[in-house]
Amino acid sequence: MSLAERKRQLVSDELTGAALRLLAQKGFDAVTIDEIVAAAGVSKRTFFRYFASKEDVVIQFLAEMGTDMRAELAARPAQEPPSVALRHTIWVSIDACAGHADQALRVVQLILGTPSLLARFLERQAQWRDELAEEVADRLGLAPRTDLYPQLAAGMALAAFGTVLQRWSDSDGAEDPATLTDRAFAIIAPALDADA
Repeated sequence: MSLAERKRQLVSDELTGAALRLLAQKGFDAVTIDEIVAAAGVSKRTFFRYFASKEDVVIQFLAEMGTDMRAELAARPAQEPPSVALRHTIWVSIDACAGHADQALRVVQLILGTPSLLARFLERQAQWRDELAEEVADRLGLAPRTDLYPQLAAGMALAAFGTVLQRWSDSDGAEDPATLTDRAFAIIAPALDADA
């Protein structure tokens, strides 16, 4: 990474961090771009070089989550049963959220409680499903566009992901995401591993 790329990444990370903190504390509609740039110590013009709107800050956070899930699934041992590989894949993103529990919980609650952000989250999940389905198909030697299993397996894993986030959010962080993930995958593992 060049010096310019590192500087750009630092500015992007600072803007994202400041925006997510403010949005989680005050709510989506209550935060202005002026507040975000003031918290990040940059100009409004700089903000718009990185993001088209405050919604896009959250969407970039979600895009990185999807990239991490696909990379995790690609890195799992080839001989692992699909349920195990997909559970670890989903856990990477849930653990990243749980690792920054208070702020991440507020961001998850913000996404799930803001209709425009929820719509973008569901849109992203559809993209992740296609990407994870391609990885599942590669692992099992299936055709991602003609075999049903890859799309269904990816869809079940992401349904578990969404359910865990919803329960964690609804409990205001009281329920343990690891336990919820284990429970969710215990339910879907027989279906995931039946035809693998």
